Amino acid sequence: MRTTLINMPWASVEYPSLACGILKSTLESDSDDESVRVLNANIDFFDWVHDRMGLGVSEYDFFALESYFQGCGDWVFSAALYGLPEWRVPEFLERRRPEIDSDRLDLCVRLHRHVGEWIRGYAAEIATSDVELVGFSTTFQQNTASLALARELKRRRPELLVVFGGANCDGAQGAAWHRNFEFVDHVVRGEGESAFPRLVGKLERGEDLSTVPGLCWRDEVGKSVVNAMTAAPVRPSEIVAPDFDGYLERFHRSTVSERVEPKLVLEGARGCWWGEKHHCTFCGLNGSFMEFRSKTPERFYAELVDLTSRYQVLDVYLVDNILDMEYLRTVLPWLSEAGWDLRIQCEIKSNLRYEQLRDLVRAGVVQVQPGIESLSSRVLGIMNKGVGGCQNVRMLRDAGSLGMTVMWNLLYGFPGEREEDYTAVLRQFPALVHLPPMDGASRIALERFSPYFDDPQLGFEWRIPEDQYFITYDLPERELEDLAYLFTTVPAGIVGETEKGLLGAVRHWSEAHPGSWLKRVERDGEIVVLGQRSGFGCSELVLSDPFETELFRALEHPRSVENLVRRFGRDAELRDKLDEWVCAGIVFTESDDYVHVVPEDNNQELLRL
Repeated sequence: MRTTLINMPWASVEYPSLACGILKSTLESDSDDESVRVLNANIDFFDWVHDRMGLGVSEYDFFALESYFQGCGDWVFSAALYGLPEWRVPEFLERRRPEIDSDRLDLCVRLHRHVGEWIRGYAAEIATSDVELVGFSTTFQQNTASLALARELKRRRPELLVVFGGANCDGAQGAAWHRNFEFVDHVVRGEGESAFPRLVGKLERGEDLSTVPGLCWRDEVGKSVVNAMTAAPVRPSEIVAPDFDGYLERFHRSTVSERVEPKLVLEGARGCWWGEKHHCTFCGLNGSFMEFRSKTPERFYAELVDLTSRYQVLDVYLVDNILDMEYLRTVLPWLSEAGWDLRIQCEIKSNLRYEQLRDLVRAGVVQVQPGIESLSSRVLGIMNKGVGGCQNVRMLRDAGSLGMTVMWNLLYGFPGEREEDYTAVLRQFPALVHLPPMDGASRIALERFSPYFDDPQLGFEWRIPEDQYFITYDLPERELEDLAYLFTTVPAGIVGETEKGLLGAVRHWSEAHPGSWLKRVERDGEIVVLGQRSGFGCSELVLSDPFETELFRALEHPRSVENLVRRFGRDAELRDKLDEWVCAGIVFTESDDYVHVVPEDNNQELLRL
């Protein structure tokens, strides 16, 4: 069956679709004569809107990344979906004006009125090809664009088969998309590399579809039928390497190539080994399958070598929710010994030791997302993160020592958190401005598949779908409850002045960071601490007394006062010294633990540039 897979806006233009790459590889390996075409519609759209409206990468990323929780990307394509250029413009402006600046709002409305032209032209090109089945993989802000194109394709070629799948189609969501949009013939729920090839094979042979796990299909009278999802996730041996043929050629023909560098997107594992036992209360990222499954180190290393060599791209985005700890003992040393100039981004747990972070850097990892989320141990306990505030500060410090970029967000609004959970931590933010700042701070969202969603007794008993779904889709609330991923609920945790103080402290950290630095140098048994930070000015501190130097070295790791007293004695003197260092901004304290915040000297200022 001649198949075309489409990666719609607002997928990032910097890397290919992993889902489409995996499905292409799977389908072509199942059949010697099967040829699967992947359309990088996100890049095609970028070029179209760049030519007509001057849209740049930063504007595109506003829809792809920054406005996810406002749903701007999906709303833009709702006009094309419903064939009405003015579709719910007043409602959109009323709800988004308080939180989005006027230039971005104007861009949203202008795109909203013109994307229908692109949808019609793009559908006309596809419809004239010999394609028999079109597959849409939808994640984040790809729903409405995919629906709009599918609707137009079916209008032009009713016999064309349309299949949806991806993270936005998991569980009840997939059934709702199928039930409410009759031009979608099939929806694959769950992991697609098992069900999608089976679906294609049965369609080719005209066989019964009731045995395809998780599939939504229509019976002879057009009624939506929903097959039960499988309880068994795809095994590691079945997670194939993606085929990205065609992406780089299309990327380099695009005007986007003048602005960003392409990246490869790979996966070594699925699920979360931490979440299997301690599911973070707010996290819904793993959908229906939390079970951690990892490719063997040998296989993942071979895939990494093959794909970077084949496509001549050294920037690699590893999509695993959490790095397999076995790779620290295998894949990372192999990459380090190979000596390649890889630039890898991956997600890790924030309690990795300095030596493990150093091994990541030596292997080519330049950017990590460690899931820090908070610097309050009590709030981290509510999240079920399994780390403390001082451990997270230590991680930021060690990343500074190693020149590693850290991506993290500060989350708040958890049921049971208190004002005092933040008071002492915020007071110490000025001492941390030299460390990697958070990308932002936000109240947690109620996400489908999270423990907070599955168990309302944890604190969010009332909920309705986020307003983005109401202003985008012409559906009753009971249907939106099934297709939505994000939900509005009664705010929990800190509010009022405490919340304002938190957001203000976060802004100050980000603003002060570019001009701030702090570092240590050891010489002849002394430790010299030099720095310049907003609130502390230029500073120089020389630690030469053996008690001071050994105490400072002990604070490489979070230590309690009791632990330090057992080790050093001198109770009163030790406590006085800790208080002195906290006041000087070289030690952070939280929940009776202490850790120093001074990275090793590595020309951080130049590395930052």
